[in-house]
Amino acid sequence: MAIFLHRVGRLAFRRRWYVALAWAAVLAFAGLSALQAPEASDKGFSMPGIESQKAFDLMEQRFPGTAADGATARIVFVAPSGEQITAPGSKRAVAKSVASLAEGPQVVSVSDPFRSKTLSRDGRTAYATVTFEVGAKELTDDSRNRLREAVHGARDAGLTVEAGGSALNAGGGPGGAAELIGVAVAAVVLLVTFGSLAAAGLPLLTALIGVGVSLAGILALAHALDLSATTSILAMMLGLAVGIDYALFVVSRYREERAKGRAPQEAAGFAVGTAGSAVVFAGLTVVIALAGLAVVGIPMLTKMGLAAAGAVTVAVLIALTLVPALLGFWPDAVLTRRARREGRIEEQGTRNNWGSRWARFVLRRPLPVLLLGVAGLGALALPAMDLRLGNPGDEAKPASTTERRAYDALAGAFGPGFNGPLTIVVDARGTADAKDAVASVAQRIGDTEGVVSVSPARLNAAGDTAVFQAVPSTAPTDEKTRNLVTSIRNERPAVESGTGVTFAVTGTTAVDIDIAEKVQSALVPYLTVVVGLAILLLLLVFRSLLVPLKAALGYLLSVLASLGVVVLVFQQGHGAGLLGAEHTGPIMSLMPIFLVGIVFGLAMDYEVFLVSRIREAYVHGASPHEAVASGFRHSARVVVAAALIMIAVFAGFIGEDDSMIKMIGFGLASAVLLDAVVVRMAIVPAVLALLGHKAWWLPGRLDRLLPSVSVEGETLGRRPAVADPHSAGAPTGREVSRT
Repeated sequence: MAIFLHRVGRLAFRRRWYVALAWAAVLAFAGLSALQAPEASDKGFSMPGIESQKAFDLMEQRFPGTAADGATARIVFVAPSGEQITAPGSKRAVAKSVASLAEGPQVVSVSDPFRSKTLSRDGRTAYATVTFEVGAKELTDDSRNRLREAVHGARDAGLTVEAGGSALNAGGGPGGAAELIGVAVAAVVLLVTFGSLAAAGLPLLTALIGVGVSLAGILALAHALDLSATTSILAMMLGLAVGIDYALFVVSRYREERAKGRAPQEAAGFAVGTAGSAVVFAGLTVVIALAGLAVVGIPMLTKMGLAAAGAVTVAVLIALTLVPALLGFWPDAVLTRRARREGRIEEQGTRNNWGSRWARFVLRRPLPVLLLGVAGLGALALPAMDLRLGNPGDEAKPASTTERRAYDALAGAFGPGFNGPLTIVVDARGTADAKDAVASVAQRIGDTEGVVSVSPARLNAAGDTAVFQAVPSTAPTDEKTRNLVTSIRNERPAVESGTGVTFAVTGTTAVDIDIAEKVQSALVPYLTVVVGLAILLLLLVFRSLLVPLKAALGYLLSVLASLGVVVLVFQQGHGAGLLGAEHTGPIMSLMPIFLVGIVFGLAMDYEVFLVSRIREAYVHGASPHEAVASGFRHSARVVVAAALIMIAVFAGFIGEDDSMIKMIGFGLASAVLLDAVVVRMAIVPAVLALLGHKAWWLPGRLDRLLPSVSVEGETLGRRPAVADPHSAGAPTGREVSRT
């Protein structure tokens, strides 16, 4: 592979105009396709196989035309202190607001709080439910403006009015500030690392091109593949982070090869043949981890994973082709200012730096460093034992939002469980007296401990299906609510035998509970598939049994520690205020899967980049200790810079208002920090020092079976540093071309 990629690098350098124009054409084509493609349809969240989804599907089948997946808004009216909402002035204001809402476009129905008796016991609070004929994403600006006008009109009458519900969720991803922060910090890190504006700017430029191609491609395919608005979030995060990192490694190796005396074109070939090989295998581990999300069985998660895998693939291709092509345009620009001014490149390969000094420190004290690193990560992982999964709703939004204030007002007036009612779907098909059977089911569920009230049942036109709601006494994310759902479902066999009908529990709260259980049950199979495939890949890369196992165990430590930190902040509330997380509660159900998959791919990135340089020194005759020191001398600074860039990109998303994006950004940033600093910089050299030659042991029979891929460039190392007549006027040796 190294020889093939060496040829690719040389060809891209030599045919730079063709490569640059080809990528420009790809970007233009993807952009035009995205502009012309229809928007993705808003079909809502789907989770095949869980009870709540089956019940929802049954509702849509038996109650046709009810727009079960249409957007809803709940308008909460609160009278001034000491007054009643039924006072003449307040009542007129509410009635006027309801009438205005009913005349709005795309509205199916609006409930009158006085007719439907949706009033609090103290008489101060009432609410109206607005149902739309389309999903939240398909609501027009006119519909949203009518909603706002009705709210402001009632406020002008002296009432406190807040609005919640899916209709206020316009969808979409981050607003742009997160990406700008990440790119700005990455630029500073690159400038410090390389000491050259061109060297710092090239990875940023190529990463932005890659993200542009990826996001445009996702938008172009969104309607055809039914991709949601959140699909692009993960692709943007990873595409930007790995795009910068992969280009960083190639540019760094190019500068190193120039310092060894290679001509620019040959240096580009060697950079792509060595660092590019590591990029390919690192990218493969990320793609494996992301594609493995399909194991979980959640369509939205599968699409997000595949879209992000596509973004990573684009980043790999750009690092192998566009980066050497741009180096061809400006072969000396990425060198330091001193090198360009003095006309000579100082070789870094044999000079000690902080990376080699740190490695020698660890090599002298491998056991204490190993024990300290494992103990530290283990301590951080302890809070993960208290992990509770759920899907935070409006209660997790900032108190400055109307959705959060509406949630709090309803919880205070009607009880904490009012914001998360359970929907009971009764299937009475084949029953002679469906109405009595449904009434019996409603009474049985209403008598269940933890249920505050049960609404009147509504039968469909055929009279064979009924729907009613049961309001829990506890909040939607409370553990007691989860136990209540389990208790109601456990009563099903007795209800079926007594009435001849069956029922299922659905609604937002039940869906969240079912998702959490499904994700929890999928974690072990997902880990097995992803870790197993990656171990096989690393076995092929490093031709060692112990190095892949060490990499997998180190990853497990870092991902458990990062999950523990997320629990510590977002569930237990330690330092949550500093991150703008005003509400603590269960961790988002998909968060562990995101961490397990994404962090595994990124952790293997650093493993491949760092250990491949150690392996390269070892196969060229260095002792195990010398190989570790050599690998750190060449790679430590670049790996740390790459980690800082990823941390900056992910941490930028902590500033977003969306609690899901905030939590993912914090979790990924902390995971990269722990993995890069503790595992790769401390535990890896300590383990390699303790293992010595045994680290690179491979049974003879397995060695003969495995194909040779030469990731470390062992075959390239035997090629002489010769002048290249096609190298843009660059000289042989360590002199810098003067143009």
